[in-house]
Amino acid sequence: MSSEDTAIEVPDDSERGGVRWRRFAAMLFSAGAVGGALVFLTAQGVLAAQFAISGMPFTVTADRLDGTGFEQFAALDQMVEDSPNEGDTGGQVVVIVSAIDRAELTRLCQSIDMGGMHLKITAGDAGKRVSAKTLVVDSDLISGDTSFNAIEIGRDASTVDKVPGVAGNPGVFSQQADTVTIVNLRQHNYATTAATFSLPHLRMAFSSDGC
Repeated sequence: MSSEDTAIEVPDDSERGGVRWRRFAAMLFSAGAVGGALVFLTAQGVLAAQFAISGMPFTVTADRLDGTGFEQFAALDQMVEDSPNEGDTGGQVVVIVSAIDRAELTRLCQSIDMGGMHLKITAGDAGKRVSAKTLVVDSDLISGDTSFNAIEIGRDASTVDKVPGVAGNPGVFSQQADTVTIVNLRQHNYATTAATFSLPHLRMAFSSDGC
C-alpha cells in the first residue's frame, strides 16, 4: 500500500477552534501514562533516552529518506519547569513520533533559528548517505512524497513492533510499515535520538538562511 504527496501537519490555533493541545493530549493519552519527555529507547540495552526538550524547534530536510522498520504515533514532550520557551503551551508539546529501525538520507540539512541567524548542519551531500540506527524524531509537521510497504494503520501504539524497544502508550492511534520512502522530506522537529548516527561530509556553521 502506498500514499503520494503525504503531509502530516498540526494546525494552528485558528484551525483547531481554540482547543489547546494540552486538552487534546489529556484525551489522547491514558491517564498517568505520560511522565516526562517521552521517548524511551531500550533496544538491546544500547540506548535509553529520556530528556526535557528545549522547546526551540528545528527544521530538517533531505532529498530522500529510505527506512526499514517504520513506526509512527503521538506523544507528549515536556520542557523544563518555567522554560523561557514555553509560551502559552504550559511547557508541553504534542508531537508525532516517527521511529525508523534503519534509515538512510541523502543531502540532509538541519537548521535552528537563533534569532537573526541560523545554526546550520549539512551532511550526506558528497556521494555517501547519512545513516542511522533506531532513529526517533519528534515533529509537529512532516511533509514529502511518501510511499510505504506493508503498512498497518490504526494499530494500538503500545503494540507496534517494527523498531525494537520503541512503542507508544496504550489506546493511542499509530501506524507502522515494513519500509518507508520519503522524497523531498521536510520536518519541523523538537527532538531527535538515535542509537547510532553517521554523518559523512558533516559541515556545521552559522548562516543567514535556514534549510
